[in-house]
Amino acid sequence: MIAFVGTVPLAGAGWEWTPVLLLPTAAFVWAWRAGTDVYADELRVKALVGSTRVPWQRISELAPDPSGQVSALLDNGNMIRLTGVTKANLPRVLAAGKQEITNPE
Repeated sequence: MIAFVGTVPLAGAGWEWTPVLLLPTAAFVWAWRAGTDVYADELRVKALVGSTRVPWQRISELAPDPSGQVSALLDNGNMIRLTGVTKANLPRVLAAGKQEITNPE
């Protein structure tokens, strides 16, 4: 919201600057929409545009990277970063998905 208010004076300087308002709007929409929804049968990873559904059966492993962000390793070798999931809240994600922790390391 602050970014949007900050760009209004620039956009008011001339009509050619009005597209600048799209940048904070896109950031707001991304922040509102992005995330990972956890269900008993699947994960739904949402981004600015679109979402990906991943059934729990296709996930071989959930592992954090050095920065603490969690990625899902799929049975076909692909990886999907789970938006908004960190190492700290991984146990809650597994509990919400009714999944067991087999290797806590």
